[in-house]
Amino acid sequence: MESVYAAMLLYSAGKEITEDKIQGVLKAAGITPDPIRVKSLVAAISEIDIAEAIKTPLFAAAAPAPAPAPAEEKKKEEKKEEKKEEKKEEENLQGLAALFQP
Repeated sequence: MESVYAAMLLYSAGKEITEDKIQGVLKAAGITPDPIRVKSLVAAISEIDIAEAIKTPLFAAAAPAPAPAPAEEKKKEEKKEEKKEEKKEEENLQGLAALFQP
């Protein structure tokens, strides 16, 4: 990742992006460069137009999902709770009735 930043720094400074220059930037920052990564980065960068790549967004921004209406959700939850409470009351009454039956 550091080598990509070094390449971008060289590009923004208007310098040619070479293995030696990327390694020089990394060494100046106190980072030990990985020659294999630097070499593959320079090879990959030579095939693309950096100015065009910067202009083109990598991902399009997704539209935010609509928020659910809180009032509708609360009504649904309240109805569910009322039904549960009614069932519990019926079960309790049936259980009590069984105790008092002969």
